[in-house]
Amino acid sequence: MFKNLLAIENFDVYFVIGIIIFFSLLETVSGFLKNSNRKKDDWIQEILSFVILGNLIKPLIVFFVFSLGNIFLPEYRFVLTDLSFTGVLLGYLLVDDLLQYWYHRTAHENPFLWKLHRPHHQAEEMGYLISYRNAFIYYFLMPNIWWVALILFLGGAKPVALGLILKQLVIIGSHSRIKWDKPFYKNTLLLPIIKILERIIVTPTFHHSHHGTSKLEASSDPNGNFGNMFSIWDQLFGTATFHSTYPSAYGLQEKTTDSWKASYFYPLVKSKDKKSELSAGFKKHNTSTLSSITVPLTKGENYLWCACGKSKTQPFCDGSHHGTKFKPQKFTVKRTGDIKLCNCKKSKRTPFCDDTHLNLLN
Repeated sequence: MFKNLLAIENFDVYFVIGIIIFFSLLETVSGFLKNSNRKKDDWIQEILSFVILGNLIKPLIVFFVFSLGNIFLPEYRFVLTDLSFTGVLLGYLLVDDLLQYWYHRTAHENPFLWKLHRPHHQAEEMGYLISYRNAFIYYFLMPNIWWVALILFLGGAKPVALGLILKQLVIIGSHSRIKWDKPFYKNTLLLPIIKILERIIVTPTFHHSHHGTSKLEASSDPNGNFGNMFSIWDQLFGTATFHSTYPSAYGLQEKTTDSWKASYFYPLVKSKDKKSELSAGFKKHNTSTLSSITVPLTKGENYLWCACGKSKTQPFCDGSHHGTKFKPQKFTVKRTGDIKLCNCKKSKRTPFCDDTHLNLLN
């Protein structure tokens, strides 16, 4: 029966559409769609991105890879057909996910890629179509799509088909508002199962954390949990944080009103909102100074210190570090009162000032 399914032309496409319909029905029945605050532009961008990705971007990349392959590597056509199905499947999935992990992580650290990925984090609600919400150029540059095309050229169509189904099941499931892992954390018998599972695949709790607005909230970590299908890469490269609860707020710290056209077609179309990174001529200015800033702080409260020097709310983070390698520093204080914080970003005991700025003045 399994081999018969693999023999059906485009059966993976039907399954992926089925997965989307399944989660759509679950979110509808659960009342999430009825109570959604999504705007028209949100729906347009998510649906448009899904349709264009599957019907234009991926076919173009496959066509390009096949054309080059037939010219330069004709002897390797179908070379994978005689290899183990399971071996090709695992090899495809692991390399695919590793490539996407680094691409995703780089998109949070590179200014240009961040602007292409920014729409994905602009969503203030999670949902089954959020996984497709990126600028169209983002997908053309995505290395794992090119990897898929290469495996197809080499004759791995059937392992790729099954791999795509498994991958989309995890990805759509981790973006959906259906928090299927939540009961596991509340049941002592099921807790060990989810503790093992979340160390292997990306669960809703794991990925929702990545979409949380600010690291100030314990269950949010926008600068970590970059995994797509597997959480093993985050653990291996030190970017994993595990939680048993969900963020209370999603989206970016600074709210802007970007049209779906600007979000999806950037840099060809720019945002009209001058506060937006997607607007023409937008620049992040250096707001650090060769001085300290004294602010009233409360014992036991959590604060987020700006490390990038671009925040408009110095010395605190406002999310301006997105698109850089800097990460804000979460801290508390031992006493209530006026505390001197570093604003030159050179202190050896950040976030607190150690008067390093005085040496920089000389």
